[in-house]
Amino acid sequence: MLVESLAFALVGLVTGGAALLALPAYFRAPRALTLGTALAAALVGGVVAHFCLDGRYPAASVAAAALASAVLTSLLARPDLVAGRAPAHRRRPHRTGAHRAPRRHRPA
Repeated sequence: MLVESLAFALVGLVTGGAALLALPAYFRAPRALTLGTALAAALVGGVVAHFCLDGRYPAASVAAAALASAVLTSLLARPDLVAGRAPAHRRRPHRTGAHRAPRRHRPA
């Protein structure tokens, strides 16, 4: 279990580092938070998979650790904050009811 735990930790750090290197603008949180989330997710996901599979398939446990790490690290990504990618509702000013002209109904 010790060797598997080291493998889980390595997978978590590689996943977090790859996310930070591939898409640095998407991760506005501190780098330690991203790496810590990836590491913790890999350790927890790997240990849960190890016990669910009764330790018989260590490769599947490492794959589960990588999947858990990738999924939870992706929750920290903020593509809406990248320059030039603001959603449409942030581009135009908010219109209030006071500035709108009243609706006129067509005569029947």
